[in-house]
Amino acid sequence: MSIRVRAQESNGVINIRALMSHDMLVPDDDGGPHFIETVEVARNGNTAITANWNYTVSRNPFLQVEIDGSAGDTVSISWTDNKGESDSTEVEVR
Repeated sequence: MSIRVRAQESNGVINIRALMSHDMLVPDDDGGPHFIETVEVARNGNTAITANWNYTVSRNPFLQVEIDGSAGDTVSISWTDNKGESDSTEVEVR
């Protein structure tokens, strides 16, 4: 599993686009549901956004958000799923 992130600043706003690799299985699938529950976006170590998801989100979800910031800041995105798996990544804002 992986997260691909692009973070670009324009006029004091950081546009963050993230593509998360995850199967996002629904309850009817074999083995039961397996989905991302929590996604966190942080800037310079401070949480900016927390999203609570469920199995209705599509496979390999895409997230786009805008937060205040500037070029050179560090943006990190992490997720945790309902089976305890997790992933995270960090990028520098351009």
